Amino acid sequence: MRVHGSKPRAALQGRLGHAPLRRDRELRSRSRHTLAGHARRRRAPARNALGFDPLSDALSNPAPGLARGRYADGYELVARTFADQLEKGMEVGAALSVYRRGEHVVDLWGGQADVRRGVPWARDTRVVLFSVTKGLMAMALHLLADRGQLDWDAPVADHWPGFAANGKAAITARTLLNHQAGLPYLDTPLTLAQCVDPEQADFVRRALEAQAPAWKPGERQGYHAITFGLYARELFERVAGEPVGPFLRRELLEPLGSDAHLGTPAEEDARTARLYPPGIGDRVARMLGASLLQPRSTEAHVLRASIGRSSIARRAFLNPKTGPRGVLAYDDVTVRRAALAWASATASADGVARAYLPFAAGGAHGGRRYLREETIAPVHSRQGWAHDLVVQKPMGWSQGFLKEERHLFSPTPQSFGHAGMGGALGWADPVEGLAIGYVMNRMDWRVRSPRCVALCRALYESEALDRGPTRLPR
Repeated sequence: MRVHGSKPRAALQGRLGHAPLRRDRELRSRSRHTLAGHARRRRAPARNALGFDPLSDALSNPAPGLARGRYADGYELVARTFADQLEKGMEVGAALSVYRRGEHVVDLWGGQADVRRGVPWARDTRVVLFSVTKGLMAMALHLLADRGQLDWDAPVADHWPGFAANGKAAITARTLLNHQAGLPYLDTPLTLAQCVDPEQADFVRRALEAQAPAWKPGERQGYHAITFGLYARELFERVAGEPVGPFLRRELLEPLGSDAHLGTPAEEDARTARLYPPGIGDRVARMLGASLLQPRSTEAHVLRASIGRSSIARRAFLNPKTGPRGVLAYDDVTVRRAALAWASATASADGVARAYLPFAAGGAHGGRRYLREETIAPVHSRQGWAHDLVVQKPMGWSQGFLKEERHLFSPTPQSFGHAGMGGALGWADPVEGLAIGYVMNRMDWRVRSPRCVALCRALYESEALDRGPTRLPR
């Protein structure tokens, strides 16, 4: 038996397959000093925002290196990989939380929530989740389906008559949520400010209703990066008769002890981490380099697909316009307050993992049933798998959840969840009983962050999960 905790750093770096992310001068000069100072502090687990300590007795091992927190026996490789990424400067701040069959087995955090102000990353630090938000939106819709309020195969127009305009009358909820509706972009120009302004809600709704599909619904697939949230939220609220944020908190998140919010209240602002995205120029330069060195890479395909004003990828990602701040606009207070169901949710890593607990266990957790097993069982299978016209690679979907992409996050075909721009991940593996949450504030320029992939690989290679030949391929 090999001792995972003693694995050389060189081997772990090779696992990533990428060089560490470039650190700017501010991050380099400040983070090492601050991290070293906080690493010497007593690593006591913090209580979460709900006032209780959810750590289990299984978390018996202190985090290695600059990481803080604890992990259970058999997860040494996960802890070492997380700590190694901190120590190499690949993270500014990050956290990882993993549950297995309802028991907390990994609870790690470290780095800085705000470099300039010297704020360390705490156990309950939250961050904007970007597309991990879509997984929360899918959860809310599954709760409605479980109660018989939503039929996946009924037309969306049954609940929203205006949706039927311009060739959309036959589009079902399943087709829409599996990114097959032909609605990856809007022809009507919008701004992010309009999407968060209640007085502009009718204008946004009319833009959604007026849109014609880009292809015959159900025949092709293209990631509805932003429009997913616009359409899904409108559908939810017409079915449920209330906003999605309060519903999700009351029916799922609060009972699970999750601090996730879709519509973050003011009292959570103080523990929200600052984002560190790559600059537009840096991102384009790196993608150009990847396209030259690796012409078959996802980044190369996305870059080529984004060239030209009429490209589907360009139209899908750039409307609504965010303004001069780019992705940082999603961390504005007004945006975090709004329930933008494609990007604006915030949570800690543990909050994300806790949200997936019943979805990793047939719909139940802690003696409470949140939804019937037969409601969640169809998500275990891919309902769509095709070359995606937006991200230019094969993608799998099932009722709003992202399915496994060629064993990127899990070797288990039944697993599902959603990744977020920059690297965040919320994931459930119903076979292994895993619920996973990973968040960070140093956003990646790649389509899928190698840091997240490395942590998932370390998890499935851990002694606690002896999967033999079913482990993630290198």
